[in-house]
Amino acid sequence: MGRLYLILLIILINLNADNNVYEKNCIPCHKKLPVSIDKFFFNYLLKYSSERRVKEALYKFLKNPTKKESLASEELINQYGLMPKVQLGEIELHKAIDIYWEKYKVFGKIK
Repeated sequence: MGRLYLILLIILINLNADNNVYEKNCIPCHKKLPVSIDKFFFNYLLKYSSERRVKEALYKFLKNPTKKESLASEELINQYGLMPKVQLGEIELHKAIDIYWEKYKVFGKIK
């Protein structure tokens, strides 16, 4: 019985750590902007339309942000600047993008 509790505890800690990747690395900077983070998601969804394409575009942009690839408005970039390259590793970045997708996706939520 003790082993079962230990396994469950390890699973819960790992799930919490995965969520922290997004919460710790994405939310703090986006809280400073007048445009909420979900608006960026919907811009990506409008432009790229599928889960695979949205995630690929986000990954590419976050690894090497450029003004040309940015979906932020010119005014927002002029006022707050272009975001810096993320300092997350491959696995962490993919986890953060997956969490972001799950949080804001509309597929399966519209009735």
